[in-house]
Amino acid sequence: MTTHKHHMNIKHIFTVLSLLILFNCSPTQSTIDLYVSASGKSENSGEKNAPFSNISEALKKAKTLKARDQNAIININISSGDYVLSAPIIIDNYLNNINIIGSGSSEVTLKGSVPLSLNWEKLNDSIYVSAVSKTINFDQLVVNDSLQILARYPNYNENGKDWQGHAPDAISVERIASWENPIGGIVHAMHAGRWGGFHYTISGINEDGTAILEGGHQNNRPSEMHKKYRMVENIFEELDSPGEWFLDKQANKLYYYPTKDVNIKNSKFEGVQLKNLITIKGTKDVPVKNVSIKGIKFQYAKRTFMENYEPLLRSDWTIYRGGAIFYEYTENCKISDCELTNLGGNAIFVSAYNRDLEIASNHIHECGASGISFIGHPSAVRSPAFTYREFVDIEDMDTITGPKNDLYPKNCKANDNLIYRIGRIEKQTAGVQISMAMDITVDHNSIYDVPRAGINVSEGTWGGHIISNNDVFNTVLESGDHGSFNSWGRDRFWHPNRQIMDSLTLANPKMPYWDAIHTTVIKNNRFRCDHGWDIDLDDGSSNYEIYNNVCLNGGLKLREGFSRTVENNIIVNNSFHPHVWFANSGDIFRKNIMTTGYRNIRIDVWGEEVDYNLFPNKEALEKAQENGTDAHSAFGNPKFKNPKKGDYTVAADSPALKLGFKNFPMNLFGVQNPELKAIAKTPIIPKLKLESSMKSNTENWLGLEVKDVETLGEQSASGLDEISGVLVLRKSNIGTLVDSEIQIGDAIISLEGKKVKNTDDLIKIYEANKSKETLKINVFRYQKSTELLINIK
Repeated sequence: MTTHKHHMNIKHIFTVLSLLILFNCSPTQSTIDLYVSASGKSENSGEKNAPFSNISEALKKAKTLKARDQNAIININISSGDYVLSAPIIIDNYLNNINIIGSGSSEVTLKGSVPLSLNWEKLNDSIYVSAVSKTINFDQLVVNDSLQILARYPNYNENGKDWQGHAPDAISVERIASWENPIGGIVHAMHAGRWGGFHYTISGINEDGTAILEGGHQNNRPSEMHKKYRMVENIFEELDSPGEWFLDKQANKLYYYPTKDVNIKNSKFEGVQLKNLITIKGTKDVPVKNVSIKGIKFQYAKRTFMENYEPLLRSDWTIYRGGAIFYEYTENCKISDCELTNLGGNAIFVSAYNRDLEIASNHIHECGASGISFIGHPSAVRSPAFTYREFVDIEDMDTITGPKNDLYPKNCKANDNLIYRIGRIEKQTAGVQISMAMDITVDHNSIYDVPRAGINVSEGTWGGHIISNNDVFNTVLESGDHGSFNSWGRDRFWHPNRQIMDSLTLANPKMPYWDAIHTTVIKNNRFRCDHGWDIDLDDGSSNYEIYNNVCLNGGLKLREGFSRTVENNIIVNNSFHPHVWFANSGDIFRKNIMTTGYRNIRIDVWGEEVDYNLFPNKEALEKAQENGTDAHSAFGNPKFKNPKKGDYTVAADSPALKLGFKNFPMNLFGVQNPELKAIAKTPIIPKLKLESSMKSNTENWLGLEVKDVETLGEQSASGLDEISGVLVLRKSNIGTLVDSEIQIGDAIISLEGKKVKNTDDLIKIYEANKSKETLKINVFRYQKSTELLINIK
């Protein structure tokens, strides 16, 4: 009997050990607490009654403890206070199972700034000057915990839109001539098409008085600087407004124009020196595992717009692979309940290999670049191309489906974060940015007051993302031709020449899914974009399911791509914008509610199914049915229950229900964390407008049916830099230009060397030159200008 019990005990022990191994646990896993206090000492033991003075000391102790027991769970508890970082905190793969726990983001602050010891003297009635240490080099000045303004022109104006103030003469010859030493000045300018921005430093002056500029590498769609939207800073002579400052690095002198509430003698001054605050980074073979960061405010990091940038494949983006919080080669890590603010570049950057990282309930605001970025490595992409017009020939292309290696984020989450006022310096930015990643969840975030997209997906590699329950609004505030949600899909199948792309996809029907291997889902979100589309699936975006979304203003756009199912959405004060679809797109648009008629551009074939939709009026429905779509669709008032309050649930007798539309929740958009929800803004709910009629505004010009470029959709579909020009809609049976080289879909931008803004310009220029046999005409085709010679006799 005793022997039998002994065997049972051994069997039980082996079972327990097997379970521990199965669940990757140590049978004797211990938990150790270390403590950090602003009043602690570096020579202390780290115990509760003898805390360290900073996190680096605690991590050093943790590494020693890990050498004895690598499976130990170590909690680093940080008490209230400000902690100045002399160097970034590095957490490597020797520090697995570490929890860094602050006593709350309102209590604990980690700073990338250092105190400045200053001795102020008056330079004049407004400006003070102080010597600074030769070893100090900062790019932002903090006074009494408030960022100040680097001397600039034009002066800072919170309501000044792009860069809070811009001026066409920011770097005019006359203004440059007024500066004693322009070298080191910084120029910010929008892209000519307002597709993001550029940044430069002034390295010299040409003989003609113009600036020699270095930089401009921050956008993947090169262009000239925008002639209007530009700003210059870091020029001493522009130090002329309260709150401005200038650091003369050669003379080691700091100049400051204090605001009325700053006592120059008693105020606290800090200089921002670090661009990275915490890096969690393992190696390809040994990733960092199980590191958690919670309850800390991360504040003050350097601006990074002049760092080395890399293109994100053929999207419009280049990006600096770095951030205030940086993850690379990690598994099962988490950052939660933190505040990230006053950061000069990206807030949280997730680079290359990362698995099961969670970014939850964080408050991200006042940052120079993007909020949260999930960015894989291009080595994981098969046959990558890196500029808009670059294409790998099909004969040379790797045609295997999916990623080439595992250097990309996968199964990561950005949940319940409050993100606003990011992109304060860089304009090709997003609240959440995804590129070369797989299965990323973006759920219950509130994102607003941003210069470009709230959520951006740069290409189709490799899909599987879940974009759900987000509240995204006040977007595209300082740019154009974009959406609250934006995506591109310039994957292996995509070519800038539409005819070549058509032939590729017809010959290789599965080609769009070589990269977009998993379906991306956009569901149960609320979007509002007053300067673009609420949902914008641009060039080539493929393999999407889009349902149960409320679009409050800009409508929903699908440009060339494959397998997009758009179902059960509500589009307020706008409609569906299909642009230049493929013959075999497989697109589906059904059971949606619209308040205006379709806004289609250059659509010859209408996908797999476009039907069972609710239109606002009979005319809009009949116009759609002329395309061979919407045989079972209907028109009428959708009977929203309370549209004034943003409740677009339809009543029981709504005609939408008869079409198969189903109500979905209207109260779950955005952050749900009680503390964040209490301070989060919500979008302005628009006054509902149901389109009562539709008007035609086309003209016939020499056998061509043409119209003005009037909308953002028409501008975008043509690839124009501005809403200007004349679109060619179709050709008649007779007319002088029916057999010309002008194609349907061309945008006429000039005639005989004169700009054509609209049909009035076109006809006036033609009338002035119609005695000639031939005319030179410029059309915009395949995103570039093409000159043609047309016979008009």
